[in-house]
Amino acid sequence: TYKTLLNGSFPCCFHHFKVFFQHIFVTFSTHFCHFVPVFQYVGRSRKPNHKVFVWGFSFTGALGIPSFVVPDSGRKRPRKYQLTPYRLETADKISSASCGYGFTLLASSTKDTTKLWGMGLNTNSQLGFQRSQHSKLVSYEYILEPSPVVSCGRAHSLVLTDEEGVFSFGNNSYGQCGRPIVEEEVYSGSHIIHKIEGFNGKVVQVACGQDHSLFLTEDGTVFSCGWGADGQTGLGHQRRSWRPVEVGGDLSGVQVQQISTYGDCSLALSRDGELFGWGNSEYRQLAAVTDRAQISTPRRLPLDVCGRLVQAACGGSQVAVLNDRGDVFVWGYGILGKGPRLSESSVPKFNPSAAVTAVRCGLNHFAAVTDRGELFVWGKNVRGCLGVGTRDDHYFPWRVTVPGQVVDVACGVDHMVALVKSVV
Repeated sequence: TYKTLLNGSFPCCFHHFKVFFQHIFVTFSTHFCHFVPVFQYVGRSRKPNHKVFVWGFSFTGALGIPSFVVPDSGRKRPRKYQLTPYRLETADKISSASCGYGFTLLASSTKDTTKLWGMGLNTNSQLGFQRSQHSKLVSYEYILEPSPVVSCGRAHSLVLTDEEGVFSFGNNSYGQCGRPIVEEEVYSGSHIIHKIEGFNGKVVQVACGQDHSLFLTEDGTVFSCGWGADGQTGLGHQRRSWRPVEVGGDLSGVQVQQISTYGDCSLALSRDGELFGWGNSEYRQLAAVTDRAQISTPRRLPLDVCGRLVQAACGGSQVAVLNDRGDVFVWGYGILGKGPRLSESSVPKFNPSAAVTAVRCGLNHFAAVTDRGELFVWGKNVRGCLGVGTRDDHYFPWRVTVPGQVVDVACGVDHMVALVKSVV
C-alpha cells in the first residue's frame, strides 16, 4: 500500500478506491491505535456539581487564592492577573456571590445554616472582623482565602438574611450602613455589626452603590440611605442620610420588583416592566428624561422600544436592560458592545445574541448569561476582569470558556465570580 502511494500509482475505479482506503484504515488502526485518545463521557444519571470560578486582578486577595499573592513555599510564584476562569476550592456549595471594590462575598447554604464568606480588601472592615488559623495568610486589611465572616459598595457591605433582617458593616462615612454617622470613626479592625431597622415590611433585596445603599421590601417599596451628592439616594436632596427613607418621585405607588446600582446611578424595575432611574447622569444614563448631570428623585424612563423589561443592571457609566424575549439593550458611556465606533449613546442599543436570561454590569464592563448557560462579556478589560485570556478590551460580546453551565455571575471593578453547574 505504501509503495503504491509513493510510486504515484492510484486505483482507477470506485471499487478499488473503497478497498484501497479500507486497507489504509486497517493498517493505521493495527499499528497506531495506542496513540488515539480515549474519551469517557458522563452518563445522564450523573448529578451536576456546583462550582465557583474566579478571574481578574488577584493582588487584593479578591479571588481567594492565597498562592496568587503569597509564594507557596517556593513552588508557585505570585500571580498578579488571572486572565481565564480559575476554579475556587470551596467546602460548601456557594449559592450567591457579590463583588465589591477589591473584595468578594460568597454565601453558602446548608440544611441548618447559611454561611457568609469574604475575601479581599478589608481596610474598612467591609468583610467584618477576621481571624483564621492560617494567620500568616490573613490580616485585618487583607483576606487572602475564603474565611467565615462572623461579623459583612466600595467599602461597605450589606447582608440580607431570611428571617433576621438586614445587617451592615464597613465604612459608614456617609451613612451607607444605615446607622448614625460618627465623625472621624476608625473603621479598620472594627467589630461593629449593625442591624438596620425602620422598614415597613420584610426586605427582599439589597444593593450597594459606591457609597449608598438601596433596599427593596416585599410590597415593592424602595428605601435608601448614604451619600446623595449626585442624587443617587433618590430622596430629593444631595445630602448624607443615615436613616433608610422611602424613595418617592415617580416611584410613589409603584410596585418594584428589582433594584440595581453600582456607582452613583440607581435603577428600579417595576413589576409591570417599566424602568425608573435617578442619580448621576453625567454619562447620559438618564438622558431619556433629563439633560442635567444629576437628578435627585426617581423618574420613569420611556423605553417603549425595548419591550417589556424583566431585568436591569447599572454600572459606573453604563446601563443594560433585558426584556422578556431575551434581548439585551445598552446605553451610556464606554464600550457598549456595538464596536469601537460607538462609545456613547443616550438611547438603548440592541445587542443581538442568543436568548439571554441574566445581564450584569461591573464598573466598566458587561456580562450576559444565555439560556444555554453560556457567559458572554464585553467592555473595559481592567486587569483581566473579562476572563478571556488577554488584557485587551472587547468591543463586541465575547464568550468566556467555562467548563459547565453558568448559573449566575457577579462583576466587580477588576474581577469576576461565576457560579457554574458542571457534570465533570
